[in-house]
Amino acid sequence: MSKPPAAILIVEDEGVIALDIRHTLERLGYRVCGVAARGGEAIEKARSLRPGLVLMDVHLQGAVDGIEAAAEIQRRLRIPVIYLTAYADAATVARARLTEPFGYVLKPFEEKELHVAIEMALYRHEMDRRLEESERWLAATLKSIGESVIATDADWRIRFMNPAAELLTGWESSQAAGRDLADVVRVSIPLKPRAVESGDLPGGGGVARGVLVTRDGKEVSVEERSTLIRDEDGAVIGIVIALRDLGEKIRKARGT
Repeated sequence: MSKPPAAILIVEDEGVIALDIRHTLERLGYRVCGVAARGGEAIEKARSLRPGLVLMDVHLQGAVDGIEAAAEIQRRLRIPVIYLTAYADAATVARARLTEPFGYVLKPFEEKELHVAIEMALYRHEMDRRLEESERWLAATLKSIGESVIATDADWRIRFMNPAAELLTGWESSQAAGRDLADVVRVSIPLKPRAVESGDLPGGGGVARGVLVTRDGKEVSVEERSTLIRDEDGAVIGIVIALRDLGEKIRKARGT
């Protein structure tokens, strides 16, 4: 089953140019869902039509120019925007760059150039959407599991704690975020950690048992399993730690 053609909103205040762009897009196989001549109109049409992409002229007549309109569309609706404009001066480009556009095509343009810019923007937007979806699934999964999970960045600062980790350590995730791992996960390990077996976990890491001191000073026997996270070049970019409350395990075994 083939995908339907991408719907594109044209924002251009010169009618003849807007018509020419429409014909070009239709020749390329896209569907033009609307045309707007003012920034405010572009925002309203983007909200009501929900196009897959917006082609935005930078200099529009009226109170809201193209850059302001693009910023609002991306902030509110997360719709990719390509600037299609005759202006390439340093000040305009600098303003446009702050809105993180998906492309910047100068008029007059070649049909092939516009086609490539649109396809690249649609592809990038789809990849961003899939990544965000995967991250939401991962976050939801980590929050739902019973084991305490904590993640840090390359400088060992807390980036994520699931509810089980909050309960075990006594730290709320929002309060722990950005703090050094050692300030939040205070574990004394009497014996040398056991290295993770080859192939057991990706990236390397270790397993150890020790005593966790919670935020309110309580001591809890835990097993700590750490996994290094590496980039494609092998550099460590963070660590994920899973903590298991051994005291709870012992109490369950004793039936207390």
